[in-house]
Amino acid sequence: MVDFLDLPIDLLPCILSFIVKSNHLAAAARVDKTWNAFATPLLYERVSIYSWHKEGKVKVLQLFSTLGNHLHLAKHVRRLEIRDFPKAILNSEGDIPELVLRGLKNCRNLHSCTWTRDGSLSSEILGALSSISELRELEFNGHSQGQYDPRMLCQFKALSKISVIMPSAAVISHLLSMFEVSGCHLRHLTMICKSSPVINDGVLESMASSLTNLEQFYVTGCPKVTERGVSAIISSSQPGLRALGLESVSPRFNMSTLAHQWGNTDALNKLRSITLTISRSLADVEGWTKAVLNLLSSSPLERFQIYATSSSSAGAASDAVVPHRASGSLDSTMSTFWANLVTAHGHRLRRFSVHRMPIGLASIHEICSRCPNLEELFLVAEPRSLDALPNSFSRAPKLRTIHINYPLEIRSTTDSDDEGDEDAAGAEHEDPRPVLSPSEALALMKRCGTSITQFGCNTKVWQVGRAISVEEDGAVTSDVVLLPYESPDIPEQFLVVRT
Repeated sequence: MVDFLDLPIDLLPCILSFIVKSNHLAAAARVDKTWNAFATPLLYERVSIYSWHKEGKVKVLQLFSTLGNHLHLAKHVRRLEIRDFPKAILNSEGDIPELVLRGLKNCRNLHSCTWTRDGSLSSEILGALSSISELRELEFNGHSQGQYDPRMLCQFKALSKISVIMPSAAVISHLLSMFEVSGCHLRHLTMICKSSPVINDGVLESMASSLTNLEQFYVTGCPKVTERGVSAIISSSQPGLRALGLESVSPRFNMSTLAHQWGNTDALNKLRSITLTISRSLADVEGWTKAVLNLLSSSPLERFQIYATSSSSAGAASDAVVPHRASGSLDSTMSTFWANLVTAHGHRLRRFSVHRMPIGLASIHEICSRCPNLEELFLVAEPRSLDALPNSFSRAPKLRTIHINYPLEIRSTTDSDDEGDEDAAGAEHEDPRPVLSPSEALALMKRCGTSITQFGCNTKVWQVGRAISVEEDGAVTSDVVLLPYESPDIPEQFLVVRT
C-alpha cells in the first residue's frame, strides 16, 4: 500500500477541498510549509461571523485585525459574511473603526460580501466595499435611517447580484438611480421585506427597464406587488428569467392573469426554479394551481418550492402549519396539483420543497417514484407516517438531502392517501416525539438507500456518512452513521422566516 507521504503533491488540493471546518483547515495549515501553501487560501477564502458564535465581538475584532494587518492573508478572502457585528465598534474611539475599513480594503479579491446586521452598516463601510474592483455580489441591510447615506449605493458599478433586506424608501430610490447606471450588469436581484409597502408595482416597473440582463428575481413580504409589476420584470429580461420567487406578495395577485400573459410564450422557457406562497384563505385553490401549471408549461423546471402562509395578509407570520384536513376538497386539489406537476416536470426536477403544508403518503411516493433526478426533498409530514416514508425515499436513486418538518400539535384525520388509517377522523393529539432522537433518525436512514448524505427533522440536521470496517477475512463492509452537520452553509430552510 502506498504511504500517504508518497502521494503526488498535486493531489493535496483535492484532498483539502473536502475539509469544510475552519479549525480543521487551520490544523492542516500548520503541518508544514507545503501544506500551509495549499491550506491557507482555503482557510481564508470564506470568512463568516454569525450571531450564535460565542464571543462574537472578540472574533470580529480578531478578524479585522488579521485582515487589516496581514495583506498576504486578506488577499485570499473571496466571500465575507458579516451576519453579526457589534454596533459599538463603529462608534468606538481609537483605531478600531479604521482597522475595520483597512481590513475591508485589503480584501482586494473579495467577490461576495454579506452585511445584514441592522444598525451595523455605515457610509464608510459601503465606501470601502465599493472601492473593491472584484466585488460582484452584495447582500446588505436596507434600513438606512441614521445608519448610512443611501447615495453611497450609486458607487457600486459592477454588481451582478444584489440582495437587500428590509429596505427603506430612500434605499429603494437610490437603487433605482443605481440601476439606471449599472443595472445592465445585474443578473440576480432579491428584495426581502416584512409587509412593507415601499416595493410596489410602480417601483418594479421603474426598475425593469434597467434590468435587461436579469436572470434571477425574488421578492418576499411585499404586499403591494401584483402580477403587473412582475410582468414588467419578466418582459424586460432579454436572456429570460432562470429563477423566480414570489413570496407573500399582494393578496390581490392574480396568478391566472400572469399565466395567461406568459404561460404560452417563450418568456419563461429558461425558467428552472420557482418559489411561491399560497395563502390558507385563498378562495379558488383549484384555479390557482391550474394557473401555476399553465405559467410553467414551457419552463424546463428543476427546482419547485412552495410555502403556505398563515393568512392572506403578507404580514401575518405564524409557525402554524396548514391543517392537513382543513377540507377534503383542498387535499384532493393539492394532490392533483402535485401529480400534474410531476407529470409535466418530474423527469427534470432536482428539488421538491413544500413548507407548512403536509403532503399525503401517496403523493410523496409518487414524487419519489416519478422524479428520477430528484436530489433534494423538503416536506411536511405527520409523525405517525415517518415509518412509511423510507419506502418512498428509496425509490429516488439520486436523493441526497431530506428534511422533514411536522408540527408539535397535529390534527389526525382520515387521509385519503393513507388507506387503512386507524385514527378517528377529527381526533386531535400532541405527538409524543416532537423531535427525532439520533437513534430514530439513524433507523430511518438505514432504510433510505445509499445516496442520502444529509437528513433533518424540524430543527435538527445531520450529515449521513458511512463507517467502513474490514472483517477478519478481509471483506470490507460499510454501515450508515449520523454525523454532526459541519458545512459552513446554513441549511436553507433556516435562512429566512417566511411571512
